[in-house]
Amino acid sequence: MQSLIRVIYPAQCVACDAGTEDDFGLCGACWRDTDFISGTICDKCGVPLPGDFVDADVYCDDCMTIARPWDRGRAVLAYAGVGRKLVLQLKHGDRTDLAQPAGRWLARQAKDLIRPDTVIVPVPLHWVRLLRRRFNQAAIMANVLGKLLDVPVCPDALVRPRPTRSLDHRSRDARFATLQGAIKPHPKRASEIAGRSVLLVDDVMTSGATLAACADACVAAGANHVDVLTLARAVKDA
Repeated sequence: MQSLIRVIYPAQCVACDAGTEDDFGLCGACWRDTDFISGTICDKCGVPLPGDFVDADVYCDDCMTIARPWDRGRAVLAYAGVGRKLVLQLKHGDRTDLAQPAGRWLARQAKDLIRPDTVIVPVPLHWVRLLRRRFNQAAIMANVLGKLLDVPVCPDALVRPRPTRSLDHRSRDARFATLQGAIKPHPKRASEIAGRSVLLVDDVMTSGATLAACADACVAAGANHVDVLTLARAVKDA
C-alpha cells in the first residue's frame, strides 16, 4: 500500500517541486540554500555569531544593549533565502503542512531548553487576525513540537486583548512601543504557567518585541523561567 501511495503521491521537497526520498523534507539544492543556524550563537536570541564554536554563554550586540525578559533563545534558520520563503509560505500561503518539518527542526534546537516542568506556549494572534488567517502558525508548530518531545502545550495560555498594527517595516523602537501591554496571560490559564518553565514558540524573531511582550506576560502569570524558540531569526546582512 505504501508503495502504491508513493507512486500516486511521490515525496516532494517542501520548498519546491523536486523529488525527495522522504516526506516533509528538502531537496539537495534547497538544503544547500537554507541557512540552518549552528556553531557559535547568541544565548539570548539564537542569532549566529562569527568565530569558532564557543562552549560558553555569549551574546550579540543587540542582546547586550536590549533588556530581554527571557532566559535563553534559539532559532532554527536564518530569515533569508529558502528560510524566509518557508516562513512566508507557512504564515501567509496556507502551507500548514510545513509545520511538520518545522516541528522536527525546532525539536532539535529545543533540546537544551527543555526542563522537567516545561510547558510550550505559542505566541498568540488577535482573534480578528486569527479569523482572517484561519490558523495560528505558531500554535500549529507548538503542537507538533509538543508531540515530538512529549511536552505539554497550552495553545491559549496567552491572549492579545487588542489588535496591533503590522510590525513590518517599522523601527525597533516602534515595534516595542506597539507591543507594550498588547499581550496578556489568559485569565483562565494562568495556573498552567504559574510555577513552571515556559518555552515560547513563534515563526520568526526580528526585533524581539513580540517575544518580549509574551515573556513579560508569562512572568506576570508566575512563570519561573521563560525561554524562546523560533523557526527563523532575522540576521543582519543575511
